[in-house]
Amino acid sequence: MFGSTLDSSRGNSAASGQLLTPTRFVWPYGGRRVFLSGSFTRWTEHVPLSPLEGCPTVFQVICNLTPGYHQYKFFVDGEWRHDEHQPFVSGNGGVVNTIFITGPDMVPTGFSPETLGRSNMDVDDVFVQTADSSQETIPRMSGADLEVSRHRISVLLSTRTAYELLPESGKVIALDVNLPVKQAFHILYEQGIPLAPLWDFGKGQFVGVLGPLDFILILRELGTHGSNLTEEELETHTIAAWKEGKAHISRQYDGSGRPYPRPLVQVGPYDNLKDVALKILQNKVAAVPVIYSSLQDGSYPQLLHLASLSGILKCICRYFRHSSSSLPILQQPICSIPLGTWVPRIGESSSKPLATLRPHASLGSALSLLVQAEVSSIPVVDDNDSLIDIYSRSDITALAKDKAYAQIHLDDMTVHQALQLGQDASPPYGIFNGQRCHMCLRSDSLLKVMERLANPGVRRLVIVEAGSKRVEGIISLSDVFQFLLGL
Repeated sequence: MFGSTLDSSRGNSAASGQLLTPTRFVWPYGGRRVFLSGSFTRWTEHVPLSPLEGCPTVFQVICNLTPGYHQYKFFVDGEWRHDEHQPFVSGNGGVVNTIFITGPDMVPTGFSPETLGRSNMDVDDVFVQTADSSQETIPRMSGADLEVSRHRISVLLSTRTAYELLPESGKVIALDVNLPVKQAFHILYEQGIPLAPLWDFGKGQFVGVLGPLDFILILRELGTHGSNLTEEELETHTIAAWKEGKAHISRQYDGSGRPYPRPLVQVGPYDNLKDVALKILQNKVAAVPVIYSSLQDGSYPQLLHLASLSGILKCICRYFRHSSSSLPILQQPICSIPLGTWVPRIGESSSKPLATLRPHASLGSALSLLVQAEVSSIPVVDDNDSLIDIYSRSDITALAKDKAYAQIHLDDMTVHQALQLGQDASPPYGIFNGQRCHMCLRSDSLLKVMERLANPGVRRLVIVEAGSKRVEGIISLSDVFQFLLGL
């Protein structure tokens, strides 16, 4: 296809004693089927690329290459494509990418200390343009662009109400405060929901929310008594008793010195979305109940929905989907904006370190880290800091499977074992398109990140290095809204 412009380096294989270098090729621009062909395959073989787990738009493959110059191109959904962000060749055979593999005592022709940044060279009678990717210029947004984008998002959210978040059909599950904690535990697990509002029949109103953090604190509190967690211990705790006990633990007291549970954070259907988002962020909750009462005193309340940042983000993405140019920040790569928590580079300090876990860490230490770091999830990594899985607060409900909570010590079960318990679990929360770990690349645009976070059950994206899946950072829904609202 590319005629005489291509070399035949594949003929010089390891059989001739040359060293083969494993080389990773990445196509980060999406597609259904992606193949690689090049001078190292004599342009006769199409090597399939595999999608990166958690990043369906990123494809990769590793090929063993001999030292020297190589040319290659991608075949994406039946069309030949080259990567404009990598060195490329423009000649009679079209445009192809190039790569130079160094060997013993080899120096790439045409390179010098003065031309490492960007240089031109003649190879096979074609014009070659190369770029040092480490020196790639990252576009920076201006302060004006940031302010314009934030203002337009603020105007949108201030003119939209929580009523627009209500689905056309669906259900919202509420729990009676007199239910045993154990039964509530099972209900959340069986229904596949992370949290539920609490109804007090005596008061005739909603009084709080029960979520994963409650179960984490319950298991840790019971575990401090020195005995195994038993089903009977959970049977004796009603939700109301737990909430009062939690107030003791949190030292929440009223004017008379009596403990009182944290008041319910709620919104009405006609509250604007900006106020809803601010309530979620300021109170550090995953969702707020949307409650409506036609009476002035608020009696006979109706629970309409659980509003979350994910639903609000979906509204933003839907509104600006066909006019993204009106928000200049949407096309910025996430590595160029102050967003999320990142692993500090060598020589850098970080005021907010990124918490990670090893699979052999105890479940007790994982739960303690979730509480102390005030995060909803922690990446699980191997010895090379490559992403294996993620442990989230909502994963605690997997202990309801076969009453596992009654048979374990938190310090005796590993994170890996806890995640194994959840593999056969039925709840869909936190799983989108069959994936638990949702990832992105540092080069992804803010718009792409927002669209992924707007999917149901996706509360955070782990930033990984293409190919190695080495964890570089994490971005949560809260991070995105704090940035968009300038908090």
